[in-house]
Amino acid sequence: MTFQNLEPLHTFGLCLPHHHSGSNNSDAVRISPRAGLLICLLAGPAMAQNLADVVNDELPGLVGTYEQVHAHPELSHQEDKSAALLADALRHAGYTVTEHVGRYPDGTPAFGVVALLENGAGPRLLIRSDLDALPIVEETGVDYASHVMARNAAGQEVGVMHACGHDIHLTNLIGTARALATLRRKWHGTLMLIGQPSEETLDGARAMLADHLYERFGTPDFAVALHDTNAHPAGTVGITSGATQAGVASIDVTLRGIGGHGAEPENGRDPIVMAGEFIVQLQTIVSRQENPRDPAVVTVGDIHGGTKRNIIPDEVKLELTARAFSDEAMQIIIDGVRRIAQGVALAAGVPADRQPIVTVLDGESGPANTNDPALAARVKAALVAALGANDVFTDQPIMNSEDFGLFGLPGHRIPTVMFWLGAMDPVKLAAANAAGRSLPGPHTGLFQPVPEPTLRTGIIAMTSVAISLLQPR
Repeated sequence: MTFQNLEPLHTFGLCLPHHHSGSNNSDAVRISPRAGLLICLLAGPAMAQNLADVVNDELPGLVGTYEQVHAHPELSHQEDKSAALLADALRHAGYTVTEHVGRYPDGTPAFGVVALLENGAGPRLLIRSDLDALPIVEETGVDYASHVMARNAAGQEVGVMHACGHDIHLTNLIGTARALATLRRKWHGTLMLIGQPSEETLDGARAMLADHLYERFGTPDFAVALHDTNAHPAGTVGITSGATQAGVASIDVTLRGIGGHGAEPENGRDPIVMAGEFIVQLQTIVSRQENPRDPAVVTVGDIHGGTKRNIIPDEVKLELTARAFSDEAMQIIIDGVRRIAQGVALAAGVPADRQPIVTVLDGESGPANTNDPALAARVKAALVAALGANDVFTDQPIMNSEDFGLFGLPGHRIPTVMFWLGAMDPVKLAAANAAGRSLPGPHTGLFQPVPEPTLRTGIIAMTSVAISLLQPR
């Protein structure tokens, strides 16, 4: 199979990469000898040559696609152009593509993309990429930096940046799709590629499942994904067996008081003072109520109250995020938040009709992400074969959260694995480690993956994992 020149995507202002025939292109990016050798271990010299050709031919254009996607990020629930770009690329690669898969609880359609490629009898493998960006002003200073401003769900104008690397994920999925389409004689079964919206608001996977994802497109035997990281250099990957990312609960707290003049506090019930006491008391949930062997985190990320320095407001609103690996630890947090809110209100003499309001946002909460141990062992073996043992790290669980695990369905009925893709400049990362510090990571305006080696490694890694899993039963 060859790739024809692709027409520009005018709706996004981008051009997809053009195919360059042959492997003697002086501008082609070469796969390292180690990667080529270990690809041979998976499927022999013919496959190694073909995968090398695919990477050499496609990578320069894919880097360009990455830069364009990075420069045009879209917030959660707004990923129409990103989804269209992905859908168009997968169609050109020979996949059967369905767009607008997903429905939110209010009935709004989502921008989910599903692409299928059937190749005889065999397992069905789901590979996921996410699409959305974050409300963060970019500060990297790269030539392709985002200058996009958009309105968030609250109507506020915010900067927008791919500060979590979903642009790497999207581009990597395109490269993997092309490689697997070209190498289809090396695998058997069905590829189910997912472009998932709204990962950052933790409701994208749920929206796609609510739109009967598996009933419409088939239930996968396995589901895999990757996520870039600032913890490892480009050219390497990491993987965890078992619990890998914490569950999350998003909690809104409204502390209601009685407003009044700032010079006459005795005539009111000050919710700003209550908020200060509430925040301090929150720290005792993890330190004094949780089992210290069961990690948990509670963070207040947003607080609003008041309009003027000499006015006591009627209420203060706080937005919290809670993280835990077990249901028990999460329930301790939720119960603790409710008790502390009620306690500070009682201590302040707030009347019964002005008691605090505590709301757990089900649409922005989710369970822990768990890598199925048996599948993780198979994925790790494929990664070691593709990259070498020295470039495959065994990672510890982290408190960050993801909704990818929802594709595994309740009870982990479908085995899932997410592995980490190193994205940092090796020299800069080594210098930072030597100095005892970290390079800027996801969810910061300075997060800066190194595109070319990150994408090369990601395509080789995910293609190798897919081929290892898509073998006759």
